[in-house]
Amino acid sequence: MPYQIERTKTGIKGLDELLEGGFPAGRTILLSGASGTGKSILAMQFIYKGALDYNEPGVFVTFDENPDKIRQDMLKFGWDLAALEKKGKLAILDGTSGRAGVPSDEEHVIMPGLDFNRLLVNTARKIGARRLVIDSIPAMGQLLDKEGDIRRNILKLAFSVSKADVTTIITTELEEQDVKAGFAKFSKYGVEEYIADGVILVNMLTIGSDENRTIYIRKMRGTKHSLAIHPMHIESTGITVMKAEDIFK
Repeated sequence: MPYQIERTKTGIKGLDELLEGGFPAGRTILLSGASGTGKSILAMQFIYKGALDYNEPGVFVTFDENPDKIRQDMLKFGWDLAALEKKGKLAILDGTSGRAGVPSDEEHVIMPGLDFNRLLVNTARKIGARRLVIDSIPAMGQLLDKEGDIRRNILKLAFSVSKADVTTIITTELEEQDVKAGFAKFSKYGVEEYIADGVILVNMLTIGSDENRTIYIRKMRGTKHSLAIHPMHIESTGITVMKAEDIFK
């Protein structure tokens, strides 16, 4: 009987069926895309649904947004992050305050000079995390001066995550790309896609006068996955991935 890879349900409606049932458990997925394509929502949906529907606690590391703003914004989807935090099923690590050089009232804070990787692993162990999101790599990179240091820290982060045995999404922001011309870039620093077991791109596609969000699975190790570009809708309850043939006819 062939070896069956354990799967982590994404919590994204329509995505698991494109991935043989979900992400390979314990692996790292790079989620790339331009601003406004839905990266942070997709990543938080992965964390929230994991904790709520699959009893898999998660850690969400934010270098882009204030945690309170994230809690408020996610309520529009009916996602009560604070309730999960109180139950010990979710921890939000505040990397934004340290990057801005301002104090934070958060329980989990990443300040300059602290060992981020150790803090991350300790927080994950504290709540028994099975899922992790780091949002985003370019914002994290702003804490460092040299691009070489950023690349080394990305590699160190990948090693720490693998030891923590959690299924991880790391996000990175790219300039908007012309899908019809083919994707030219998959990461900002040119190293993220090589340390990741999977690469997913979210993008905007113009059809007629309409702008459409799309999702494309570039690679997913150990997985027979769709190679089509699929429509992705942000609805009142979160993100839904549609079948390409249902929309692009």
